Amino acid sequence: KRKIYEQLLNWKKEEHGESAVLIEGARRVGKSWIAEEFAKREYDAHLLIDFSTADAAIKSIFNDYLGNIDTFFEKLLNALGVRLPHHRSLIIFDEVQLFPRAREAIKSLVADGRYDYIETGSLVSIKENTEGILIPSEETHVKMYPMDFEEYLWSRGNETLMDHIRACYAAREPLGQAVHRKAMDYFREYMIVGGMPQVVKKFCETKDLRAADREKRKILALYRDDIAKHAGRYAGKVRRIFDEIPGQLSKHEKKFSLASLGKGSKMRSYEDAFLWLDDAMVVNSCYNTTEPNVGLRLNMDNSAFKCYMGDTGLLVSHAFDDKALAAEDIHKRLLLGNLEVNEGMLMENVVAQMLAVSGHPLFFFSKYDKSNAEERMEIDFLIAKSKIGRRKNIIPIEVKSKKRYTTNSLDKFTSKYKTKIDAPIVLHTKDLAVKNGVTCLPLYMAPML
Repeated sequence: KRKIYEQLLNWKKEEHGESAVLIEGARRVGKSWIAEEFAKREYDAHLLIDFSTADAAIKSIFNDYLGNIDTFFEKLLNALGVRLPHHRSLIIFDEVQLFPRAREAIKSLVADGRYDYIETGSLVSIKENTEGILIPSEETHVKMYPMDFEEYLWSRGNETLMDHIRACYAAREPLGQAVHRKAMDYFREYMIVGGMPQVVKKFCETKDLRAADREKRKILALYRDDIAKHAGRYAGKVRRIFDEIPGQLSKHEKKFSLASLGKGSKMRSYEDAFLWLDDAMVVNSCYNTTEPNVGLRLNMDNSAFKCYMGDTGLLVSHAFDDKALAAEDIHKRLLLGNLEVNEGMLMENVVAQMLAVSGHPLFFFSKYDKSNAEERMEIDFLIAKSKIGRRKNIIPIEVKSKKRYTTNSLDKFTSKYKTKIDAPIVLHTKDLAVKNGVTCLPLYMAPML
């Protein structure tokens, strides 16, 4: 059960075939599955063309016959041995980035009007996959992410907990000790398992974290293989960045240090490699903003950034890749909340993941003044309010993994920028509370912000 299904229903209802929908997402997030599931439920017939396996004969039909749409469909449907009733059928172009000519054809196919179209793909916007084609304007873009916490709860058979969490958030009331503990147990489990559908499916079937870990390692191997195959001349740099992510996030400040990639490394020589990982939706990049104003992007410092993994479950396996034999002990410690080393990076990563899925561009605030301690501060995340007013439009967020913590940076930031920011937020492992003007929320409430 995925929330993107509702977006596809809205597209069908509102567009009436006047655009194709393009589902973008990282590999293995479930793009092909959701497209075919939608086709089976909402149409009388459908056709899926997977361009990772399509033979030369199918591709030649796109290359040779699009000038005459009637001939094109006659050749295509005969070659595939299918019949599609007009206006009641869906055609899926799967892994469309591997055959850009099919994506370019969307313009004339949509104009023809006899069928609806869904495209799925990864890396659809990188230069190599758009070179030489006219990008169709008749595309509705939808991003698909790993399963969020609520979708994970559904997969575990719990349909009601997130509704209760939302109600408590709206009323600013704690859940109470028993329900909070249950929610945090699920949340820690979600952090470990992650939201990649094949991993969640394996865990639901086996209740075995080691089996889930093996599925995650398969996906990490696939990502490394994709880098080697598709990153072209950037492959070496992309691989170095990818392998360095856990080490960078384990640092206190978590900012990505280019020096870790090699002596004398400069952003200008690695920028395309970072953009490749962003386009692949393997990572969620978070940039420093120098001023907490509306339009956080206007004050963005490109040279200071954090690089979070797109799925926290994958980060767990990536981070402890050299300790596979100890994975069971690590999982137990994470479930119990007593993995003292690295737990902070996992919680900050999962918050970044939840904010990104909720549609927030990721920004943090970092200021260092050697001579003045009052000017030294680090805020994990800044987000803009959904309704912009004349003042107090930015919400600062701090993530705390330990039960006991201080809010020195948040206090200094709140004092300095009090006319610009709304009530500050702390996301922590405890239940909801309001202390001295700071709203302390349990981590699983991040999607509500």
